[in-house]
Amino acid sequence: MSGTAGGAIRGIGIDAVDLDRFRATIGRRPQLADRLFSAGERADVALSVDPVPRLAARFAAKEAVMKALGVGIGAFAFTDVEVVSHLSGAPGLRLRGAAAALADAAGVAGWHVSLTHTGLVAVASVVAEGAEGAEGAEGAEGRLVAPEPVAPGGS
Repeated sequence: MSGTAGGAIRGIGIDAVDLDRFRATIGRRPQLADRLFSAGERADVALSVDPVPRLAARFAAKEAVMKALGVGIGAFAFTDVEVVSHLSGAPGLRLRGAAAALADAAGVAGWHVSLTHTGLVAVASVVAEGAEGAEGAEGAEGRLVAPEPVAPGGS
């Protein structure tokens, strides 16, 4: 769930990715995309004329989630956070594994996500929200933390 009235902010994260640097890194190490992005995320951008800005925005979202949870690189696998699309086209997040466990421990019940990119940079911001007084939730494994259903294909 996300966007609940009266929810407490559990964390805020923002990240920016330089597109030229990201493009060069992916170009040198194409297998890196498999370690950073889910199959759904890769499929979601595959038909783009230039998938790099969309991938970079998703990478920024994963880093922003780490910041919102107060952890650094290595706390969970990048694929533990998946950027998905709602039926409306708005971005959402699906957490699993260690990322879901950290979000539960922090009392996160939902996320607000914003992605954007220019010709130079991709930026993501996230707000982790929990219910007032919540100490954590149970059963987050694979849970979609988004306000509405995900489009067919999951991304």
